[in-house]
Amino acid sequence: MIHYTAMPTCAEARARLCDPAAEVSAHWLIAEDGTCDQLVDEARRAWHAGAGAWGGITDVNSHSIGIELANPGDAPFPEPQMAALERLLAVIMARWAIHREGVIGHSDMAPERKRDPGPRFDWQRLARSGLAIWPRAEGDPSADFGISARTFGYPDVAPDAVLAAFRLRFRPGVHGPEDDTDRAMVDDLARRFPFNRLT
Repeated sequence: MIHYTAMPTCAEARARLCDPAAEVSAHWLIAEDGTCDQLVDEARRAWHAGAGAWGGITDVNSHSIGIELANPGDAPFPEPQMAALERLLAVIMARWAIHREGVIGHSDMAPERKRDPGPRFDWQRLARSGLAIWPRAEGDPSADFGISARTFGYPDVAPDAVLAAFRLRFRPGVHGPEDDTDRAMVDDLARRFPFNRLT
């Protein structure tokens, strides 16, 4: 699961993630210059996901590896950081046999309360490298958005929150009512990557 730290500096983020009183942690922290720090052993549970669900899994902390990107939430992700993320993801996915559809953002599993890694994160770049997924223009524009979204993995929460989270990842900058493009894109994802492949 990919996050941004939403803190002014990487040093501040590291201090918070390593502070037991904060009750928040992650397995990895990647600085803007591409430096990767392992904060929690990947075999251990880290407190990075919080309340939410993905693919029918409600205890996401116990089923995921959290990667924090040092970013205040409104800044571009620098090239050294993205390159380091790609290298780290490839190793983690190989080590734990994670399919590319198993790489998600915090906003995917907690659409009512989280926005990270946000609209400036380049999901298409990861998809081109086989490290994430991207919808094809082959879905049914008349499909039921909610059913398709849940089949893909989104939790059963308020429809407007799921639509916002979907667009945050796949159609950043798009607003307004659900449209044919939303329905076609999520239908394609649901057909190709139903969540039962993750469980």
